[in-house]
Amino acid sequence: MRALAVLIAVSVGLVTLAGYFLPVQVPFLNLILSWALIMAGTATFIGVFNLISMHGLKITRREKGSGYSVFLILAVFSTFALGLSSSPTGVPLTFLFNAIILPTQTSLMAVLAITLLYSAIRLLRYRPTMMSIVFLISVIVILLGYVTLPFGDVPIISTWIRPWVMQVLAVGGARGLLLGIALGTLVTGLRVLFAVDRPYGGGNK
Repeated sequence: MRALAVLIAVSVGLVTLAGYFLPVQVPFLNLILSWALIMAGTATFIGVFNLISMHGLKITRREKGSGYSVFLILAVFSTFALGLSSSPTGVPLTFLFNAIILPTQTSLMAVLAITLLYSAIRLLRYRPTMMSIVFLISVIVILLGYVTLPFGDVPIISTWIRPWVMQVLAVGGARGLLLGIALGTLVTGLRVLFAVDRPYGGGNK
């Protein structure tokens, strides 16, 4: 069975890869991608069902924090019902996004900014290295660049330093991270394609 799984995975991977270079393989490639989307959706549904069952078990056992589990299950079923009753761009889901999801994301980003500043101060206190100093200065500069004081924006920082940091340093770092992710994904895909790694076979043997 393990050899059959390896054969199926490698064959499908090679056919899918060839479909990007040979136009004659396009219909078969679309079929495989449709199967992949169906399996991904099924896996997501199983994950949501497992999440609900775990929190339901937590509620029945009356464990600590079970009230949050009740709220989570109600939110999942309410969102699912709204999704069935309207389109993704309909009024209910749009209201849900603008009234709950967007403010929550904004609050989390604000907490993240304060957490980064606090972490930088602690890092500078316990491990005062050059990189920790640069990190702390970068956080302070970005925060001062975005904040709006009673008399307006901070001169020079808001108009010149922050845009330069965001458009040059931050974008360069993000592109480096994306290149690293792409190369890592490529290497992992090739290892699976040539059966060096076998996540579908229960190990690397």
